[in-house]
Amino acid sequence: MTDSLPPMPDTPPRPETQPQQPSVAAPAVPAERKRLSNRVVIGAAAAIIAAIVGTGIVVVQAVNSNDDGKPSAAATQSSAPAEDPATTVADEPDPEPEFTTPTAADFTIELRTTSRQCFGTAGCNLTVEPTLAYTGLSDDLDPDAVYQITYEIKGDESGPILETAELSDQTTLNYTPTSLSTKSSGTKLSVEITDVVETGI
Repeated sequence: MTDSLPPMPDTPPRPETQPQQPSVAAPAVPAERKRLSNRVVIGAAAAIIAAIVGTGIVVVQAVNSNDDGKPSAAATQSSAPAEDPATTVADEPDPEPEFTTPTAADFTIELRTTSRQCFGTAGCNLTVEPTLAYTGLSDDLDPDAVYQITYEIKGDESGPILETAELSDQTTLNYTPTSLSTKSSGTKLSVEITDVVETGI
């Protein structure tokens, strides 16, 4: 009698290739930690940008604060040396004044009678003095100069008489009264300046 063996269970077929073992890698960084690192980097960059922008704004405001038309304190300071009081314009000597050299046409003259004695139809004995006037400004005349003014008197029975007056200190006139005689009481006297000479004192 032949004992039959119980049937063997079916064994699974052996795989043709071995399954790959997972490679050993660095432990994965948790996602939460990655997000935190990114936030730190972004925050630092934002802080730097803000600092740069903030500095730029401060500089612009500092520059624009002087745009109101008023110079800043630094702008009002000058690097030029202070003016020496000893060399101011006021200490410079005044220029020499220029005076006018008068001519005969710059004066007018008249005769003033100081005494008269007439003898009927025989004529008169007269004493006359010159009255001079300068037609310009007396300040135009040199106060240190003396002007000799020669004038001619007509009407004397013996002929024309030449006299000289001296003008000094711009307004002072020195002269000698003139005595003369006319042929008649109706004789008219005339006077004319003939020359002006400038001399020193």
